[in-house]
Amino acid sequence: MSEIIRIDVRPLSVRMPRPWVPEAPDLHLVRVDVEDRDGGTGSGFSWTPTIGARAVAALLEDDIRRFALGRDSDPTVLWPALWAHLHEAGGGGITTIAMAGLDLALWDLRARSRGVGVPDLLGRTQERLPVYGSGVNLHYTEGELAAQVERWVERGIRAVKIKVGRPDLGEDVARVALVREILGADRQLMIDANQRWDVDRATRAMSALAPFDLTWIEEPLRSDDTAGYRELARRITTPIALGENLHTVHRFREALDAGFAAVVQPNVIRVGGITPFLEIAGLAEERGVTLAPHLLPDLSAQLAVTLPRATWVEDVEDAGFDALGILAAPSPVRIEGAWATVSSAPGLGLDLIEPAVA
Repeated sequence: MSEIIRIDVRPLSVRMPRPWVPEAPDLHLVRVDVEDRDGGTGSGFSWTPTIGARAVAALLEDDIRRFALGRDSDPTVLWPALWAHLHEAGGGGITTIAMAGLDLALWDLRARSRGVGVPDLLGRTQERLPVYGSGVNLHYTEGELAAQVERWVERGIRAVKIKVGRPDLGEDVARVALVREILGADRQLMIDANQRWDVDRATRAMSALAPFDLTWIEEPLRSDDTAGYRELARRITTPIALGENLHTVHRFREALDAGFAAVVQPNVIRVGGITPFLEIAGLAEERGVTLAPHLLPDLSAQLAVTLPRATWVEDVEDAGFDALGILAAPSPVRIEGAWATVSSAPGLGLDLIEPAVA
């Protein structure tokens, strides 16, 4: 590979058609463009839904750029060296989110230099993948929630995920019961508490919610409460899913070794990019644990089609890059009905642009 001679960083923000929380209507990305000494170029991005975009951009513009310039553009060579260099600032979080922007750009460069897309570079194993409808909908009224689930059913979606964690457990029970009634008995239902409970509250909640035949409970506790997850897994029967807020392969290995993670959900950006994502996916495959990438279907589906086993693609309503209007050309990931497919495009095929102002 050739040396990196240029790294450009550009923050982008876009107003979401369906804000995930009312107080944070915008989604934030940081575009990263690279060039190597042979004239090859690549483009990647970091992503922060609500918190930390300026910090991510600053880390990329300062420490990451200074370390990476002049080094080998092979992402598998650069990533571990850069992570070790940045570790004093934190092993994960802002550190790995920022690293992802450069890692994606280098994978994009690598694939483009060989005239292929990243899925073809890695080796496709899947023709299409099942999609589950995912709702960031805790603030929805029951009527709005019902309408969303009905839209998924009309699309032919076979599995959906909704948010739980309202202050009144009775409201959670009523909302889950409503969704189960709409779905019927033959579709899968997952719930996501987004780290809102402690062990005792999670125990009470799952005692009330488990009768609705749940595929998994996602992030019932704070992501770093390893002891709490061990105890909760002993108390409840519903499988536990987690991983969107784990940032390193070491944390995933810890969760798998402890035995409480039935489903792991790495977010490609939060773990630091494609390089560590592939390592985490390999670890999950080795342990025989289900992997279901978190969000960003325009990116995560491109990696999911290269995995040994078919996995879910998470599709949050109106949150894809095409819907957000931030791509210069259509996304290579197409979600139609209950399925996702990935077309061939150079590199990652994701050329982020400043969204048009309405």
